[in-house]
Amino acid sequence: MILDKVLGNIENTNLEGVHIEKIYLNNEEMLKRIIRVTSDHGKDYGISLSDGNKLKDGDILFNDGHNAVVIKFNSEDVLVIKPKDMNQMGKIAHEIGNKHLPAQFIDETMIIQYDSVVEETLKKQNLNYSRENMELKEAFRHVDFMHRH
Repeated sequence: MILDKVLGNIENTNLEGVHIEKIYLNNEEMLKRIIRVTSDHGKDYGISLSDGNKLKDGDILFNDGHNAVVIKFNSEDVLVIKPKDMNQMGKIAHEIGNKHLPAQFIDETMIIQYDSVVEETLKKQNLNYSRENMELKEAFRHVDFMHRH
């Protein structure tokens, strides 16, 4: 079966009484438009989304009122950086900004995929961070731009 549309998300859709089949994806798979996957029920599916559509945790790709197929984002090994003030945030931005790592910001927290060099930098600068295995709502996306040093 080819799944070609996101029908909604479990956060704002009532699926009470509906059997949920899950497709677990990692960060790279979440960013692809076309992918072949196997669900937690052992069923094979093809996902083919139109340009510009990216999957998010909880997206519903099939729902007939009895059964639904839902995307589940695998947890990621991340660094959770919590600067205590703007001065610390500036140091963090300066120290790791040139690596062009994709980041997510939740409240006053910066989240990046685990990188041992960045972790060493954070340790040396005595900056507030933790290494965690976290379930994210969206995939890390690399910024598309031309950049030269």
